[in-house]
Amino acid sequence: MPQERRYTVEQANAAIPFVQERIDALRAAREGLNDEEARAALHEATGGNGGGGPGRVVSEAFLAMRSALHELQEMSVVLRDLDRGLADFPSLRDGREVYLCWEEGEDEVRHWHEPDTGFDGRRPLEDDA
Repeated sequence: MPQERRYTVEQANAAIPFVQERIDALRAAREGLNDEEARAALHEATGGNGGGGPGRVVSEAFLAMRSALHELQEMSVVLRDLDRGLADFPSLRDGREVYLCWEEGEDEVRHWHEPDTGFDGRRPLEDDA
Protein backbone atom coordinates (compact mmCIF):
# COMPACT_ATOMS: atom_id res chain seq x y z
CA MET A 1 0.00 0.00 0.00
CA PRO A 2 2.88 2.51 0.10
CA GLN A 3 1.42 5.87 -0.88
CA GLU A 4 3.22 9.01 -1.92
CA ARG A 5 0.81 11.18 0.02
CA ARG A 6 -0.31 10.63 3.58
CA TYR A 7 -3.02 12.56 5.37
CA THR A 8 -3.40 13.83 8.88
CA VAL A 9 -6.95 13.77 10.22
CA GLU A 10 -7.15 17.52 9.66
CA GLN A 11 -5.99 17.23 6.04
CA ALA A 12 -8.46 14.41 5.36
CA ASN A 13 -11.29 16.46 6.83
CA ALA A 14 -10.30 19.42 4.65
CA ALA A 15 -10.38 17.14 1.57
CA ILE A 16 -13.92 15.83 2.22
CA PRO A 17 -15.66 18.48 0.05
CA PHE A 18 -13.29 17.64 -2.84
CA VAL A 19 -13.99 13.92 -2.41
CA GLN A 20 -17.75 14.52 -2.18
CA GLU A 21 -17.69 16.50 -5.44
CA ARG A 22 -15.88 13.63 -7.19
CA ILE A 23 -18.33 11.09 -5.79
CA ASP A 24 -21.22 13.19 -7.09
CA ALA A 25 -19.53 13.48 -10.51
CA LEU A 26 -18.92 9.73 -10.64
CA ARG A 27 -22.54 8.99 -9.84
CA ALA A 28 -23.75 11.39 -12.52
CA ALA A 29 -21.36 9.84 -15.03
CA ARG A 30 -22.54 6.37 -14.10
CA GLU A 31 -26.10 7.45 -14.91
CA GLY A 32 -24.91 8.51 -18.38
CA LEU A 33 -23.22 5.15 -18.89
CA ASN A 34 -26.40 3.38 -17.82
CA ASP A 35 -28.72 5.51 -19.96
CA GLU A 36 -30.89 2.82 -21.58
CA GLU A 37 -31.88 4.98 -24.54
CA ALA A 38 -28.27 5.83 -25.35
CA ARG A 39 -27.13 2.24 -24.95
CA ALA A 40 -29.92 0.94 -27.18
CA ALA A 41 -29.10 3.50 -29.87
CA LEU A 42 -25.40 2.62 -29.69
CA HIS A 43 -26.25 -1.04 -30.06
CA GLU A 44 -28.21 -0.31 -33.23
CA ALA A 45 -25.67 2.18 -34.64
CA THR A 46 -23.31 1.14 -37.34
CA GLY A 47 -19.67 0.79 -36.47
CA GLY A 48 -18.69 3.75 -38.61
CA ASN A 49 -20.73 6.54 -37.07
CA GLY A 50 -20.00 6.06 -33.36
CA GLY A 51 -23.66 6.25 -32.45
CA GLY A 52 -24.07 10.01 -32.98
CA GLY A 53 -25.80 11.71 -30.04
CA PRO A 54 -26.10 8.54 -27.96
CA GLY A 55 -22.42 7.86 -28.52
CA ARG A 56 -21.66 11.33 -27.24
CA VAL A 57 -23.75 10.73 -24.07
CA VAL A 58 -21.86 7.56 -23.29
CA SER A 59 -18.42 8.89 -24.23
CA GLU A 60 -18.92 12.09 -22.19
CA ALA A 61 -20.01 9.99 -19.22
CA PHE A 62 -16.96 7.77 -19.62
CA LEU A 63 -14.62 10.76 -19.81
CA ALA A 64 -16.24 12.39 -16.77
CA MET A 65 -15.86 9.18 -14.82
CA ARG A 66 -12.25 8.80 -15.89
CA SER A 67 -11.49 12.39 -14.93
CA ALA A 68 -13.05 12.12 -11.45
CA LEU A 69 -11.25 8.85 -10.74
CA HIS A 70 -7.97 10.34 -11.93
CA GLU A 71 -8.42 13.35 -9.65
CA LEU A 72 -9.01 11.08 -6.65
CA GLN A 73 -5.98 9.01 -7.60
CA GLU A 74 -3.84 12.16 -7.89
CA MET A 75 -4.85 13.01 -4.33
CA SER A 76 -4.10 9.41 -3.19
CA VAL A 77 -7.71 9.04 -2.07
CA VAL A 78 -9.01 5.49 -2.43
CA LEU A 79 -12.68 5.23 -3.36
CA ARG A 80 -13.88 1.96 -1.85
CA ASP A 81 -17.61 2.06 -2.60
CA LEU A 82 -19.31 4.59 -4.86
CA ASP A 83 -22.84 3.72 -3.73
CA ARG A 84 -21.98 4.21 -0.06
CA GLY A 85 -19.60 7.08 -0.68
CA LEU A 86 -16.85 5.24 1.17
CA ALA A 87 -13.32 6.62 0.82
CA ASP A 88 -9.97 6.02 2.48
CA PHE A 89 -7.11 8.44 3.03
CA PRO A 90 -3.63 6.93 3.47
CA SER A 91 -2.08 7.90 6.77
CA LEU A 92 0.52 6.92 9.33
CA ARG A 93 -0.26 5.75 12.86
CA ASP A 94 2.58 4.86 15.18
CA GLY A 95 4.90 4.68 12.17
CA ARG A 96 2.81 2.21 10.18
CA GLU A 97 0.63 2.63 7.11
CA VAL A 98 -3.12 2.81 7.80
CA TYR A 99 -6.21 4.34 6.24
CA LEU A 100 -8.34 7.11 7.64
CA CYS A 101 -11.86 6.07 6.72
CA TRP A 102 -14.75 8.35 5.76
CA GLU A 103 -18.28 7.46 4.68
CA GLU A 104 -20.71 9.86 3.05
CA GLY A 105 -22.98 11.36 5.67
CA GLU A 106 -20.21 11.66 8.23
CA ASP A 107 -19.24 15.30 8.74
CA GLU A 108 -15.63 14.39 9.45
CA VAL A 109 -13.20 11.48 9.56
CA ARG A 110 -13.78 9.59 12.79
CA HIS A 111 -12.36 6.16 11.99
CA TRP A 112 -9.25 4.41 10.76
CA HIS A 113 -8.35 0.85 9.79
CA GLU A 114 -5.42 -1.33 8.89
CA PRO A 115 -4.81 -1.84 5.15
CA ASP A 116 -5.89 -5.48 5.29
CA THR A 117 -9.02 -5.11 7.43
CA GLY A 118 -11.12 -2.63 5.46
CA PHE A 119 -14.43 -1.21 6.64
CA ASP A 120 -15.14 -4.14 8.97
CA GLY A 121 -11.92 -3.34 10.82
CA ARG A 122 -12.75 0.35 11.36
CA ARG A 123 -11.76 1.68 14.74
CA PRO A 124 -12.78 5.04 16.20
CA LEU A 125 -10.02 7.64 16.29
CA GLU A 126 -11.15 8.70 19.77
CA ASP A 127 -10.22 5.29 21.23
CA ASP A 128 -6.60 6.15 20.61
CA ALA A 129 -6.63 9.57 22.21
